[in-house]
Formats: sequence, structure tokens, C-alpha cells
Amino acid sequence: MGCNAPQGIDLHIHSTASDGTLSAGEILSLACKLGLGAISITDHDTTAGAREALAAGIPASLEFLTGIEISAGPPGSVSVDGSLHILGYGLQIDHPQLRRELSRLQQARRQRLPQMLERLRRLGFDLTWEEVRREVGRGQPGRPHLARGLLKKGIVSSMDEAFERFLASGRPAYVEKYRLPADQAIALIRQAGGIAVLAHPYLLRIRDRQRFETLVAGLKDAGLEGIEVFYPEHPPAETSYYSRLAERLGLVKTGGTDFHGSLKPKLQMGSADGAFFVPCSIYDELSSRLAGRSEGS
Repeated sequence: MGCNAPQGIDLHIHSTASDGTLSAGEILSLACKLGLGAISITDHDTTAGAREALAAGIPASLEFLTGIEISAGPPGSVSVDGSLHILGYGLQIDHPQLRRELSRLQQARRQRLPQMLERLRRLGFDLTWEEVRREVGRGQPGRPHLARGLLKKGIVSSMDEAFERFLASGRPAYVEKYRLPADQAIALIRQAGGIAVLAHPYLLRIRDRQRFETLVAGLKDAGLEGIEVFYPEHPPAETSYYSRLAERLGLVKTGGTDFHGSLKPKLQMGSADGAFFVPCSIYDELSSRLAGRSEGS
């Protein structure tokens, strides 16, 4: 059918299958209410949100891509100051190897939070697993749920403070999580029929462009096919740079808000703070590349 909505699209959305606060069905309803033309649910290390959306039924007015966001370890040749995430679009969510590896990643996630709770207890803060589970609700436990628990107990005054004092990398309660090496994450997405995309590159905190381009070139050699050019935290100059780089390297451009529902209340699906916009042409280009892959297989 193609995407022709003037309100644009959002290809970076999290549901209760990871650390969002809306179910996949609620996300579909909200996307239709907002008049979006296309969305993708890209939960952390799981395709459960995409699976739930497909089971619920995609409204006729909405284009939908299966998606995922995999936490990845950077290649040894380039250091990364921020978090490296690889988005996958158009995946076969029942691909056996994909399901096996995601099961390992989910197990690592489940083991991580109790370790962080233990570190908080050693710091003198009595936050229990039962209290964290109440914050999780229908979703999968993650650091934002620890932050909400700390906030409710009055230990911190905001979610940001929880991360800055305790939960961010290098802070006293932080536990490093298992990350799939980036080349393996890309290969896994491709094996499942999907397109691998570098998520929110500005959050890598690589300000040296030569070093950044070395990273992207290495990831492209491993099978990377796109860059998330449009993202609410990208300064305009960087958005332009990522767009030019994608064109120069023959990489598809993508974009989305990183919507998490009430965990990030200032980020509205599709429009972020109201000024953000990803055109339908981005979905059309991505969809065309996926269709070409299917025809060539």
C-alpha cells in the first residue's frame, strides 16, 4: 500500500515486552490515533513486542515492520564511549537461530538486575525485588524500573538522578551486561532476513568523525545496511552529517523517537517534543530494500 501519512512515521518504539509502558496493541491504537503512516516496535533484545502486534492485527491504515534493538559490543578496532545498539528491521521473528540467541540475551538481562539490587543493598538502600517487579508490571525488568523504585522510596528525586548517582555506567550500582559482538548482531539480523541499522549514532559519543567513519565502515563490512539518521537527540548539524554519510556509503536512512511511553513522558510517538518528524519516504526506501531482498532470495 505504501506510506502516505503527512504525520510521518516512527521506526523506534519500545513496548512492555522490554522497557516501554504500552502494550503492542496500545501502541498500534495510539499510532492510528496520531495518524502515523508506519511504525516498528524495536524492543531490546526481543521480538516479543513485534510478535504481539502481529497477533493483534495491524490496522489497514498503518504500515508495520517487525523490529528489534540489540545491545552490541563494539569491534575491537574502535573504542566507543556510549552504548552501541543495532536495530533490525523486517526480521523473520520465528527464525530459529535468532530465537536461540535472543533467549541467551534475555537470560543475561534477568541475571543482571538482581546483581544491581545487591549492590544497592550494600550501599545501604533497601529496595527489594518484589518492589521492582511492581514497577515492571507487564514488561521485562530493566534499569528504568530500578530507577522508579528508588524514586518511589524517596531515595532519589528524579529518574535522571537515579541514573546519575547509581545506575549509569561507572556508577556504584551499575553491572555491565552481556552484549552480543556487533558483527554477530548484524549477522543474526541478516540471517533472519532483516536489515541491520546503527541506532542513534550521536549517543555513541564519538565526536571525532574519522574515528566514527572507521567504525561505520567496519560495521558496513560486517553487513550493516543503514544508519538511524533521524533521532530526537541528534543536533541538526549531526543529522545532516549522518544523512550525507549514509548517501555516500549507500546506507539506508531510518528514524524514530525511541518512544517508551510514560518512562519518557516528554517523548511523544512520532513527534517527540512536537518538532520531530520522519517522512514516509524513509519507510518507503527501507521497505523497497527489504522487498528487493525477498525477490532476490
